[in-house]
Amino acid sequence: MVKKATFAAGCFWGIENAFRKIKGVKSVLSGYTGGDIPDPKYKDVIKGKTDHVEAVQVTYDPSEIDYSKLIEEFWKLHDSKYSGCLVAPLTKDQPQFGRHYQSIIFYHDDDQKEVATKALRDQEKSGKYDSELTTQILPAKKFYAAEEYHQNFFQKQGYEDI
Repeated sequence: MVKKATFAAGCFWGIENAFRKIKGVKSVLSGYTGGDIPDPKYKDVIKGKTDHVEAVQVTYDPSEIDYSKLIEEFWKLHDSKYSGCLVAPLTKDQPQFGRHYQSIIFYHDDDQKEVATKALRDQEKSGKYDSELTTQILPAKKFYAAEEYHQNFFQKQGYEDI
């Protein structure tokens, strides 16, 4: 039986690419979530016309990978000290700005909420950060797939090894 996990951690292109490479992950979809406007479009999301954020929805097999391991990857993929200014793996020297780039773990059930909450507390206590983390833990809302040209973006550009 597969499960869903949803994460917002900056530009979805790099996040999708990283999760796609993890054993036990069956699929990753780039999209938008968190807002209430139905069927958001990229141009509206990046202009702040919706309350949606760029996110990825990961379908995984819990018999092959534990949800906590997906959260470990989430922490590696962005700088969770910043809200609206996250640093994606390919742009470490060029922060990405915008409300649509947030650090959010969207939970799909109480178990995910518990694991995510503990993981956030552990990160805060780790001493790795010199300022407060902005990561939010929120209930999953309807997830809208991004436009087709955003899906598998790096592979379409010939950057499979990134």
